[in-house]
Amino acid sequence: MKAIVNFLRSLLAKPIGWLVSVKSIPNDLTKELGIDPSKPIVYLLQTKSFTDSIALEKSTTFLNLPSPKTMLKLEGEQYERSYYLNRPQSIITRQIKPTTIEDNFTQMFHFQREHQDVDVQLVPVFISWGRSAGKERSGFAQLIAIKASPNWLRKAMIVLFFGRDNFVTYSKPVSTKEMAALKGSDQQIAHKLIRVARTHFQRKQQTLSGPTLLERASLYNSILGASSVKQAIEDEAKHKKVHPTKARAKAQRYAKEIAADYREGLIRIGDRVLSRVWNKIYDGIDVGHADRVRELAANGHEIIYVPCHRSHMDYLLLTYVIYHEGLVTPHIAAGINLNFWPAGPIFRRCGAFFLRRSFAGNKLYSSVFREYLELLFNKGYSVKYFPEGGRSRTGRLLPPKTGMLAMTIQAFTKGVKRPVSIVPVYIGYEHVMEVKSYMKELKGKSKKKESPTQVFSAIRKLKNYGHGYVNFGEPLSLNNFLDQEVPDWREHVTDDDKKPKWLTPTVNSLANNIMTRINNNAALNGTALLAFILLSSKTHIMSKDELIKAVKDYLALFEANPYSSDATFPSNSAQDIVDRTLALNRFEQTQDAYGQMVSPKKDNAILLTFYRNNIMHMFAVPSLVMALIFAHGKLNKTSILASIEQLYPMLKREFFMSFTSETLLAYVSNLLDYLVNSGMLIQEGDQYSSAPPSSNEFHSAWLLSRSMQETWQRYAVVLRVLETEQTIGRAQLERQSTAVAERLSILFGMHSPEFYDKNVLATFVNALKENHLITSNEDGSLSVSTQSLDLKDTIMPLVWPEIAQHLERI
Repeated sequence: MKAIVNFLRSLLAKPIGWLVSVKSIPNDLTKELGIDPSKPIVYLLQTKSFTDSIALEKSTTFLNLPSPKTMLKLEGEQYERSYYLNRPQSIITRQIKPTTIEDNFTQMFHFQREHQDVDVQLVPVFISWGRSAGKERSGFAQLIAIKASPNWLRKAMIVLFFGRDNFVTYSKPVSTKEMAALKGSDQQIAHKLIRVARTHFQRKQQTLSGPTLLERASLYNSILGASSVKQAIEDEAKHKKVHPTKARAKAQRYAKEIAADYREGLIRIGDRVLSRVWNKIYDGIDVGHADRVRELAANGHEIIYVPCHRSHMDYLLLTYVIYHEGLVTPHIAAGINLNFWPAGPIFRRCGAFFLRRSFAGNKLYSSVFREYLELLFNKGYSVKYFPEGGRSRTGRLLPPKTGMLAMTIQAFTKGVKRPVSIVPVYIGYEHVMEVKSYMKELKGKSKKKESPTQVFSAIRKLKNYGHGYVNFGEPLSLNNFLDQEVPDWREHVTDDDKKPKWLTPTVNSLANNIMTRINNNAALNGTALLAFILLSSKTHIMSKDELIKAVKDYLALFEANPYSSDATFPSNSAQDIVDRTLALNRFEQTQDAYGQMVSPKKDNAILLTFYRNNIMHMFAVPSLVMALIFAHGKLNKTSILASIEQLYPMLKREFFMSFTSETLLAYVSNLLDYLVNSGMLIQEGDQYSSAPPSSNEFHSAWLLSRSMQETWQRYAVVLRVLETEQTIGRAQLERQSTAVAERLSILFGMHSPEFYDKNVLATFVNALKENHLITSNEDGSLSVSTQSLDLKDTIMPLVWPEIAQHLERI
């Protein structure tokens, strides 16, 4: 009988294998899980299943792990490679039959005690077919929904429908040597391990598929039945003088307008479509630090993703990455402007919920939205929203909009029962499809309203966009954050929607913390590096050899002095980076008698500022060091540190930088040592000077000194206007500074629209106020101060002489 079963299995293995496409999570088992391929490995699975064994065989072959079909040889004895908690469910009785696993583990630990030098790695492997979370009501979808140990007939249907959506998820190995050292008999230890394994597999299922989905009627009833919404309906009826039934109907329309209608089937279809799209337009998607999010999910955290926002692609790319990292896809906050046919209904079924740009003056809408958000948190749905509120047109992070963060904190304080963690996410690209429209908008052209025509036009233009980058930042525990910021916050919690006094400053602090963590996860890439280097050149043109040399020098700089431990940069050579980036056809290449030259394509230098700004914060301090030394010829370390301490608060505010006073001084000290050792600086006694023009490193040092020039010019403009006027209203200061900056851009060729962008100038004015470098008067006007004049004296030597002279004549 056993021979017949084995024959049938071997006969069916190949055709079933054709149906199965395996995604292994994570890809790097050694780095993330600590699995050592040189040590003995056995696998622990939830159910003994023929199709699961085929999926595991495919996965282990891809990952170069021992095949589950092979026997494990230890001390002359042979042992099974795979062990199972359950047998499949019976078709007739639906009972789940036990296995002999407790006896197997008892023998294993007995063997371990007799052979202390052996250490077997017991690796839990969770195999999932599809990602269906299940619904409150049954139906055909529930017939093929994943069960813990389905019978062979149900499993056949599952494989038929979900064979292309198979996920093999590995967990950290359990050391049999460490387990055998625990107190208790071998049988007791085995029993404990099995109990923990069952809980572990249940959590894995929750991590992959998420909580049960609410039916629409239940969702609306939950929202409209909340006390805060009931009160808002009463107030609406009273103030608008309408019948309560009409006010309630209005609240329900708001709920329908807002709420997502998540369909797991559409997510699977979207995965198929996006896989083809990404393969067409990207030559790779690099994902960093995803293990952080998996750990949070495994520990039962409510996860809120807060990414930067640079393209409409962000909605799709991040969700796609989360899906392929073995995590449940989040509900996504999207602007109401995206709720147009046919995109709106598709986005809604992919988990998007829509919000209006402003809630001001509409208490009923605010209450409905807040209650919906609280419902998502309490039910355990992960959520994603963009703290900037809209896409950045300049490539730099925008000042955060705090509305969603405020509602998150309010929902949390009202009694979200699970731990809540906010995960900052950096998303970067080597090409953004909207970049040309961004530049037009910065020059004053009105933003086009999203429409089906725009969508189809964008799809038609899709082409090679190079690499995409998604880096998951250091998670921020909301509970711990509130305990640090407002130790007595629990004493101020109320059931109504009234905001506590501590909410606004706490939300502002949280927002700044999140944006800083996003920038800590920046990804250096070829397009951004080449844009940074070419725009730092006076003529925006360089020989290819000089370009490669600069890329090599800057990569070495960040490898020796990383901006943060989470920032990522390419591992391939400078030559490969330049060649691959030029192959994207975003730069002009010409040839003369002396070699190849590289420059922006005609009229494209302005577009490159977007990509340069993605990584400008990483270069800010090294550039300032170089600018100070080039401006003064020679400087001692004390003078360098004093100038950096004076200017850094402005940079920190503008670029969301993370250095504290202590870490900044340590970073600069290490940086100076490296620049001397690399040859970009010369040290004589306590004096630092630039490398001589004849040295190979001079050009990289000179480019670095020029890279922040527009920033120093903007600062100089504001401070000079303030000095000239002495006392001026804030709005007038920003308008006048914008006018002067726009004039300079015409006179001296700074064609980047962000140079005179009012929002960027306003950020600098905010930094001056927050650091008490200007005087705020009772009437709201601003006055020059001794500190602001000192700051101007520090900045002016950094500005090109012709511009400094022009500013002095204002």
